[in-house]
Amino acid sequence: MANPMRIVLIFHTASRLTLLHEACIRAGHIPVALVYARTFRQRRPTSKGAVETIAAISESLPPGSNLLLPGDIDGLAEALAGYHPDLIVVYGFPWKLSREILQIARLGVINIHPSLLPKYRGPLPVQWAVRNGDPEIGVTIHWMDEDLDTGNIIAQKGGIRIAEEPVAAQLWKEVDLLVGDLLGPALEDAAAGAAGEPQNEADAAYAGWMEPDYMFIDWARSAREIHNQVRTFRFNLFGLRGPFGKVNGKWMTVLRTRIEPAEGLRVECADGPIWITEAISAAPPDR
Repeated sequence: MANPMRIVLIFHTASRLTLLHEACIRAGHIPVALVYARTFRQRRPTSKGAVETIAAISESLPPGSNLLLPGDIDGLAEALAGYHPDLIVVYGFPWKLSREILQIARLGVINIHPSLLPKYRGPLPVQWAVRNGDPEIGVTIHWMDEDLDTGNIIAQKGGIRIAEEPVAAQLWKEVDLLVGDLLGPALEDAAAGAAGEPQNEADAAYAGWMEPDYMFIDWARSAREIHNQVRTFRFNLFGLRGPFGKVNGKWMTVLRTRIEPAEGLRVECADGPIWITEAISAAPPDR
């Protein structure tokens, strides 16, 4: 095994802290600092949800750990420089890392991304996989560069099935299990200076924030597209309401649909019917 590395861990939840920390310890490396962003955007008041997460993180902190709660990227860069890390590991962080941070660690920064890059670069890879009706997702561990999710791939594996009724907690649990399998070998490759494999730009696709009109169902689209739209909202869209559909002059939030005959309200789509099996009356926001 290579000499122990001094590693900074950047994460988004208490469970991911535990996952990353344990992987580092198993591989014989030393986590020297832990980083959690207390706001979704820099220089904002600490969010209510972050307060709850920080409490959970505090209960999960390994003894002697240094937890950083930065308010902006510049402050984070100044703090990390003092730790002289060999490597930074990122698994879920809402801010784009600056060039200064990318250059702080001796070896660089690796990122854990829940897609088979270069497919679904960006902040919502799993949601876009559900939206597009993909049968499965995977995990990629790659070197970070100044662009978004474009760096060379160190480790990658698929095989995480997306159920017809995907449950966010269960799917993310399976993602984390796969991360746990891949991270140890990826750390060893990083320690050895592995350059990784370049991504094929011809296969690249971006998974950004959903467009505002995605809150509304267009019955002129295919039944499968609408069904996946409903699945995507039920899975998780970070508080975005919807999808709203208008049927017989009345607005509703559509919660569940079937594309096979079922008990419920039948609606004609571009290529055939869809059945609304669960919905609630709702007033949509103005477009």
